[in-house]
Amino acid sequence: MMKERQIKKILPAILLQDDFNQALEEIRSWPSRFTISPLLSCIYQQDEVVKWRAILALAMVMNNLAKEDMEAARVVLRRIMWSLNEESGGIGWGMPEAMAEIMAQNRALAEEFAHILVSYMREECYLELPALQRGVMWAVGRLAEVYPEKLLAFDADGYMELYLESADPEVRALASRNFGILKTREAAHWIKNFYDVPKPVRLFVDGGFVDTTVGDLAREAVARIEGE
Repeated sequence: MMKERQIKKILPAILLQDDFNQALEEIRSWPSRFTISPLLSCIYQQDEVVKWRAILALAMVMNNLAKEDMEAARVVLRRIMWSLNEESGGIGWGMPEAMAEIMAQNRALAEEFAHILVSYMREECYLELPALQRGVMWAVGRLAEVYPEKLLAFDADGYMELYLESADPEVRALASRNFGILKTREAAHWIKNFYDVPKPVRLFVDGGFVDTTVGDLAREAVARIEGE
């Protein structure tokens, strides 16, 4: 049986395999209790392929774990939440994205934790670093693709208005995309202000990377809203 130390040593190479589906099957065969910590560690790596594939793999493992032991899955999500708390001493890079992907793959966990993700946009839980804000915006977009009604029930669209005024153009672009997914008509006139922003944005979607721009994301969002 694979132990945690062994998994941590080989996991980055497994995640970088050409056949990612085969990698997922191998990861699925490992005990969840020995796999989760190494996957969380890989999310902190600078290699963007390792990071995002670790997020996908973690969501798969957590989906299986929740079906077997929901309380154990809750404990892992609370651990992820703690990493975003200033008192943890860490920063929590990639953790909003991980939370969202986990919830996207397991409805029961989304029922319990979607409001926590929304809370990171609120003043009392506000994440100040632009990189974390980008993570939250990506995370909100991921859940919007699967459970838009949950986000709207917690007033996510209202809290997200602030991010259209962010000093970070990528945050504004991701917020625009989210309003497009949610088809929030009131946001369209704000989003049109970003049409001419050429700043590149690298977006992870549908298991791969898309290179686009702030302006292109803004135009796509308005097209969704206006039904074009």
